[in-house]
Amino acid sequence: MEWLQQVEFWHWWVAAVVLLILEVFAPGAFFLWLAIAAGVLGLVVMAVPAMAWDMQLLVFAVLSVAAVALGRVWLKRHPIGTDRPTLNRRGDQYVGRVFTLDEPVINGFGKIRVDDTTWKIRGDDCAAGSRVRVVGVDGTTLLVDAAD
Repeated sequence: MEWLQQVEFWHWWVAAVVLLILEVFAPGAFFLWLAIAAGVLGLVVMAVPAMAWDMQLLVFAVLSVAAVALGRVWLKRHPIGTDRPTLNRRGDQYVGRVFTLDEPVINGFGKIRVDDTTWKIRGDDCAAGSRVRVVGVDGTTLLVDAAD
């Protein structure tokens, strides 16, 4: 435990680099914020080299929580862009497409064949053979309107 009393600023910078490497291999953006906290603590320890190791751990814990909280707020306001926003939302991929009904829509509900899958649909009553446009998604149900 004697080595804990000799923690210097560069130890925190090494920890920050290790956390950044973990971030590369881990999904999401969590270790990034911990790495930022470790880097900032390295600067603080450089400015105040007499800081005790237990105080350093406490400051690291506080900085980590603050960095994660601020990171979540920042990511909520600035979401990461993608060229395929509907990749894991299959129903959203069909919004705007027009399909022909194989079965009628009765009492606002029916089924439609889309590519290789049968989807539940909700919309105005329509006869079989009518063309409908997907206007939205509610869970696993496609919302449709009559196409012109």
